[in-house]
Amino acid sequence: MKTEWRIFLTIAGFLLFAAVLYGGWTAAESGGHVEWIGTVALLLSFLLCSMCGGFFWFVSRRIDLRPEDRPDAEIADGAGEIGFFSPGSYWPFGLALAAATAGLGLVFWQFWLLGVGLVAVIFAACGLLFEYYSGTRRTAEH
Repeated sequence: MKTEWRIFLTIAGFLLFAAVLYGGWTAAESGGHVEWIGTVALLLSFLLCSMCGGFFWFVSRRIDLRPEDRPDAEIADGAGEIGFFSPGSYWPFGLALAAATAGLGLVFWQFWLLGVGLVAVIFAACGLLFEYYSGTRRTAEH
C-alpha cells in the first residue's frame, strides 16, 4: 500500500498546483474573473485523489508490508492464493439497466419513472451484494 498512497498523493499535489495555476492564469487573462468550472473540476479531482491516497496511507500503517512494498522481495513471495473472483453474474447488467431507467426518469422529469428506477437500483444492488449469500448459486464445494 506504500506505493499506492505515494502515487495518489503525488497526483493530488499536482492537481492542486494545476488548480491554483489555472485559476490564477484565467484571472489574469480575463481581467480578474476566474473561470470557475475548470478550477472547481481540478479542485474536486484533487480532493478525490487526496481521499484515495489518505485511505491507502491509513491502511498501509495497519497492515504488514506486502512483497510489492519491500525492495528485497522475490517474485515467489507473492505466490499463493490471491482471493475470490466471481465467475460471472447478470446483476451488473440489471444494475446498469435500473440506473439507466432512473436516469431517463430524471432527464424527462417523470417522477414515477425515477421512482421505479431507484427501487430497481436498490433491488439490483442488493442482488449483486448478496449474490453469494442467498444459497441459490451452486459453489464448487457442493
